[in-house]
Amino acid sequence: MMSDFGSLLIVDDDADVLQAARLLLKKHARRVHTENRPERIPELLQNETYDIILLDMNFTRDVASGREGFFWLDKILAIDPAAVVVLITAFGDVEMAVNAIKAGATDFVLKPWQNEKLLATLTAARRLRSSRAEAGMLRDTRRQLMSDMDQRYQDFVGESPAMQRVFEQIDKVADTDASVLILGENGTGKELVARALHRHSLRAEHPFVGVDMGAVADTLFESELFGHVRGAFTDAREDRMGRFEMASKGTLFLDEIGNLSLAKQSKLLTSLQQREIVRIGSNKPVPIDVRLICATNMPLYEMVDAGTFRQDLLYRFNTVEIHLPPLRERPEDIEPLANHFLQRFARKYGRPVHALAAAAIAQLKAYHMPGNVRELEHMIERAVIMTESNTLQREDFFFAGTRKPDAEGLVFDAYNLEEVERTVIRKALDKHEGNISKAAKELGLTRAALYRRLEKYRL
Repeated sequence: MMSDFGSLLIVDDDADVLQAARLLLKKHARRVHTENRPERIPELLQNETYDIILLDMNFTRDVASGREGFFWLDKILAIDPAAVVVLITAFGDVEMAVNAIKAGATDFVLKPWQNEKLLATLTAARRLRSSRAEAGMLRDTRRQLMSDMDQRYQDFVGESPAMQRVFEQIDKVADTDASVLILGENGTGKELVARALHRHSLRAEHPFVGVDMGAVADTLFESELFGHVRGAFTDAREDRMGRFEMASKGTLFLDEIGNLSLAKQSKLLTSLQQREIVRIGSNKPVPIDVRLICATNMPLYEMVDAGTFRQDLLYRFNTVEIHLPPLRERPEDIEPLANHFLQRFARKYGRPVHALAAAAIAQLKAYHMPGNVRELEHMIERAVIMTESNTLQREDFFFAGTRKPDAEGLVFDAYNLEEVERTVIRKALDKHEGNISKAAKELGLTRAALYRRLEKYRL
């Protein structure tokens, strides 16, 4: 397959060299521009961007020292620091080549060149140019993401006094290394709190690594958190870094911490106490440097009293506790949240939906919202997709049941099987206060099957 060198600029005072280079390279480039006057380089670079610049080191006024080549190399890099410049000369030697690279050149070729060698050099130079462009794009993307994240709490919208207290707690604790325990029902935004804490911490430039502890099988727990070495067990075909190492110097977020068995609690506690982990199959301890944030919807203090959760582990990660109120306890936040999600999904799906009708807002506020903010987000997304109006109406929403969770029986507005299943799952979760194991048992499901449904219905 023919190489594509993109746009080339060749600068040499020898017309024969320019002609030979053009004939060879025009088959491999989208455009080849030749120039015999180096003083035109600034003008050319102002008007066009070149993927590769082939630059002679010696012009007529300075035959063999290469000083003019270095002069123009400096000029090029001053105009375009990302420029890829390959220097050419008939009088090259190793010392000049080394100096050229130190000065910022990408490579160095001798005249008369061998065609295959020149093509290989330009192929490598083109790859470098592509890599630099990609790196620049990633930097710009990251800069934009960081700028977007400067919106203080992003999807964390709340005008209620309860949420203002949460924001105040985040501000106070974020720039410390204190361990944080986030408590709240499913769908209240516990991971958003964890990410906000990380984003405003001194570790913000390092990784944020999250683990859903409830979804980690007992047999994979140590491998997932601590990693393993090749051959440690049957499927260990290569060394694997665990989540503690991945989060080095950053934040490790352990979600659903209340679902850990006592055996897993003990292993986690040992690592936190010793501030080191040992990969499975290895005897070498690896120091850990992470900020720990945990979250759960389970009553940990009651579990400690019942002997199902270790008190010493709880004290390891609850230096500061942040309680997230359920959405039904802060109805004044429903309207701003709904408008926030409406704007986001209208942009995402390109829909001309601009507002919520007053009747729709009133119904949203009256609805018990057992799935909290996550359920509201899903309701708005579905409504934006399905509506035929540019204002969301009451009938654009499906309300699974409007009775309080302590009402007897279930109320359905429709008999769509998925919606019925969603409602039954919510009812079971409410009944057992978010305890996955108990809810799964009552529903006749395995924990894994219930987790799949929670993911499916975004509960």
